Amino acid sequence: MKEKRKTIALLTAAGVGTRTHQDIPKQFLHIDNKPLIVYTMEAFEKHPNIDEIIVVCLDGWHDILRAYAKQFNISKLKYIVSGGSTGQESIYNGLIELQKHCNKNDIVLIHDGNRALISQEIISNSLSTFEKYGSAVAAIPCVEAIFISDDGVVSESQIPREKLFRTQTPHVYTLEKLLWAHDEAKKRGITNTTASCTLMQMLGEKTYFSIGSEKNLKVTTIDDIEMFQALLNTQLSNYIKR
Repeated sequence: MKEKRKTIALLTAAGVGTRTHQDIPKQFLHIDNKPLIVYTMEAFEKHPNIDEIIVVCLDGWHDILRAYAKQFNISKLKYIVSGGSTGQESIYNGLIELQKHCNKNDIVLIHDGNRALISQEIISNSLSTFEKYGSAVAAIPCVEAIFISDDGVVSESQIPREKLFRTQTPHVYTLEKLLWAHDEAKKRGITNTTASCTLMQMLGEKTYFSIGSEKNLKVTTIDDIEMFQALLNTQLSNYIKR
């Protein structure tokens, strides 16, 4: 009998949050009496196809994260590891921990810990896209006009927005594929890539899009915190058609 492979959410929460200018990291800021990272964990806790959660966490906050997980009944949180000096290194730390406990064909969803409004639909579509193509990257089409400028003052050219997509997270790959990518990055001297999908493209891999959402915002600045709080407390009017 073929062993069922696990599906693991790897949440990155090792940033210090300098752009929010707060006294604590943004992922631990309380919004409506709940830390931001808990909203994110709850989304994956709720999804029936997620088996485990690993959080790459800022040093000194591991015990606090465990306490929050207990307080808010996050039973799928299995591992907490420290982040590295870059985002790429932080993800790699998480993958090395998973390698100790998981099979190489297990599925890993890498997700920004401060994208706390990820929906069940986005998670489901990420997994179905992965099953179809072997990978998935949440993305949304660009709706703004995009201009090119060398000096930030004037522009004489633009990029057709129909060809542009803004990537979000999750990024979904097998554990084996992710470990391969990071090993290749070391061999080629690739450091500090902004995202797993960026690294994969640099290594010649195709990117297959799953659905994203404007609501799946990454909380980075004070403005983002305000938007997160507004979205958290907003319901769609009954007369608006889906």
